[in-house]
Amino acid sequence: MLHQGEHAVQRRAGLSTDGLGSAGVRATIPPVAAEFLSRQRLMVLAAADDTGAAWAGVLTGPPGFATAPDDRTVIADRLPGTGDPLADLFDTERPVGMLMIEPATRRRMRVNGRARRHGDQLLVRTEQVYSNCPKYLQTRAYIDDSPAARRTALVTGELTTGQQQWIAAADTFFIGTYAAGLGADASHRGGNPGFVTVPGSRRLTWPDYVGNSMYMTLGNLELEPRCGLLFLDWENGHTLHLTGRARVDWDQDRAAAVPGAQRLIDFDVERVIQIAGGLPQRWSFDKYSRFNPA
Repeated sequence: MLHQGEHAVQRRAGLSTDGLGSAGVRATIPPVAAEFLSRQRLMVLAAADDTGAAWAGVLTGPPGFATAPDDRTVIADRLPGTGDPLADLFDTERPVGMLMIEPATRRRMRVNGRARRHGDQLLVRTEQVYSNCPKYLQTRAYIDDSPAARRTALVTGELTTGQQQWIAAADTFFIGTYAAGLGADASHRGGNPGFVTVPGSRRLTWPDYVGNSMYMTLGNLELEPRCGLLFLDWENGHTLHLTGRARVDWDQDRAAAVPGAQRLIDFDVERVIQIAGGLPQRWSFDKYSRFNPA
């Protein structure tokens, strides 16, 4: 079932909510999804900390580092590392959104549920399991695992000039959202470089393109504007984590000036964490999605 925020966004978008429910979303992990999970090297996590700030982080490992021992459980034999804003959060159980993504094929799988630390593993009890269409995903080829000699974190209250350039050149980012009592969610946003604009050190804007009309991300933002963004440096292995507040701008005249935009989302930066060595993998760019607006 979609929640009230998702239905509210559907109505605002001019869609009838009849038949636009949560078809394809289930609490259990089907065998084909379990098999897909076991092949993945990269998992994005989203959760809120004890202050209510939302963050997105990443776990990586060889195929098999994440498994589904039964149809309601995901186990990852990794925990968020040093400097990651999600580190230590799962010492107590909390809602989590997970996105498993296969850059070479554009396939992805989303799992929402509740997570807790179990020794050196992350144990997730699933509540929502579903796949997504491959629109706006760029393809990338895995090169190798390249653990950093030393992870270091830079924490600031605004974006540095270098971070602004990083974001302005990005073709991909991940967004973590949540709504109190309704769970957390991790999702992907993609487009050609420049689809995220950076008007200043504390503001980002990106377009919302045509999707699956379920509006799980925007539905959460309708109820809770706090969210987290994650940008990956695929070639050099660094991560950029932002937390702040997002607002959907429904001004059609403003959206019309951006190719493919249905509406625009403005994000106000509240805290930034850049981790050198935060992505212990290397991926090479292949090609852009044919769905990316020019």
